[in-house]
Amino acid sequence: MTTSSTKKGRIWGRTNCNFDSLGHSQCQTGDCNGLLECQTFSNTPPNTLAENALNQYNNNDFFDLSLVEGFNVPMEFSPVFADECSTRIRCTADIIGQCPNELRTPGGCNNPCTIFKTDEYCCTSGNCGPTNYSRFFKDRCSTSFSYPADDLSSLFTCPSGTTYRVVFCP
Repeated sequence: MTTSSTKKGRIWGRTNCNFDSLGHSQCQTGDCNGLLECQTFSNTPPNTLAENALNQYNNNDFFDLSLVEGFNVPMEFSPVFADECSTRIRCTADIIGQCPNELRTPGGCNNPCTIFKTDEYCCTSGNCGPTNYSRFFKDRCSTSFSYPADDLSSLFTCPSGTTYRVVFCP
């Protein structure tokens, strides 16, 4: 992906989708409210997210992989050319196979907020820390966001203008 303007985006994979002739869908994970083309940044968890904010502060791009909405497919987010920036982040662990029973769902591993709907897991107050569930995700994908306030170890930068690649199931 390349862009010359300030952009923010989220990329995710959808699994086991069925589309009708009108483009309406039903996906096991990552569904976009029944639409072929997603209209918003929201989707149906669980899903592994590649997030980016391009051409931002001090001419930097910010990017991350996030498991805050759960996990459905392994991903890698990296610059295409190492001379632009060498930061490569990936999450390829067997999270679905090791998912705690209470977070299991067909095709993925839910985030605890989806299941329990409490501030401890949803961080609605903005003041939250890691939990046993976020540690489960972090232990398997150390460079990915595992809860909303996980910035220090999970947000990466490259110079603006860097060209990126997002790979599903690397």
